[in-house]
Amino acid sequence: MRVLHVYSGNLFGGIEAILVALARRRSARVEHEFALSFQGRLERDLARIGVRTHHLGAVRMSRPASVRAARAALVTLLRSSPYDRVICHAPWAQGIFGGVVKRAGVPLVFWAHDVMAGRHWTERLARRVVPDLAICNSRFTARSLGALYPGVCSAVVYAPVEPRRAPIEAGERRLTRTRLRTPDRAVVIIQACRSERWKGHALLVEALSDLRDVPGWIWWHVGGAQRPAEAAFLASVEQSARRLGIVDRVRWAGERDDVPQLLAAADVYCQPNLEPEPFGIVLVEALAAGLPVVTSSLGGAMEIVDDTCGVLVPPRDRFALASALRMLVEDEACRARLAGAGPSRARRLCDPDSAIGRLADVLQGMTAPAVRGAPAAVSA
Repeated sequence: MRVLHVYSGNLFGGIEAILVALARRRSARVEHEFALSFQGRLERDLARIGVRTHHLGAVRMSRPASVRAARAALVTLLRSSPYDRVICHAPWAQGIFGGVVKRAGVPLVFWAHDVMAGRHWTERLARRVVPDLAICNSRFTARSLGALYPGVCSAVVYAPVEPRRAPIEAGERRLTRTRLRTPDRAVVIIQACRSERWKGHALLVEALSDLRDVPGWIWWHVGGAQRPAEAAFLASVEQSARRLGIVDRVRWAGERDDVPQLLAAADVYCQPNLEPEPFGIVLVEALAAGLPVVTSSLGGAMEIVDDTCGVLVPPRDRFALASALRMLVEDEACRARLAGAGPSRARRLCDPDSAIGRLADVLQGMTAPAVRGAPAAVSA
């Protein structure tokens, strides 16, 4: 089965991580190709892997000619290459390119990576094109699908997450820490995600300021600004760390492509989301690396973290967050117990072979009635 994934490609986050994972894991059942509007890190990563990637051209909604040109490029691609399924990732791609796919007569799949309310302009645009099937990245996301596509068949497919092949060697761990000016015996709390306000960076700084009396911890902030608003937010986080007197215990690692190595060299993953995470791939990656995870009891994170592998704290509760971190910093046995359960939990949820097999089953399960949009074909 030949599957074409259509996406913007201008940023890098969870969706991009899924696409890269699909490209890395070759499958005898599904051949994945990618069509992107923008050139950036995603396109470079896919090129390094060696999969076929097609450039549709940059799209600016304020420039209708750019929309027409990108749609024409997709028309040409669909005419020249027989695809069995086309997957549009997120409402932006669905709204701009979904109609082209439908008119070409190729079964259209919408992959929902975020909770939908139907109010954003991209969602209103996407609503005009009803897919033959919707794939959702979590049960939490699936519950919101009706706001965009009531009655459309849906299936939940968790993201494939690669396990760490072997425990990190002491020398590699020491080198990683040395590069970030971190003592070998320090308890490293790491957060690696997009620099968006709702990810809870500012709340974490406040909670860490309550641990000034606790010796031996360091916070690694991993992630750069991909938009001007993110740059301004990061600056405010750094200012807060200075104002609260913990800036000397923070390491600003910036945008990185070696996050798995950083996770393996850390001790605790903390991301206290202020709003629900649709799923949370990095939470699974942290578990796979053998880190206990501290996050808010919201959204898709509640499908990932339980009391065997981490701590769920009430959202926006600085004191509960500080208490959980204090426990994990001071109680090495507790930290080790939760860390030990992480890899098996990650495999159970997001084993790559299982996830890719699940995706193939879902796509092949689109029987003729499903392709025409009948509501009873595929569900999960």
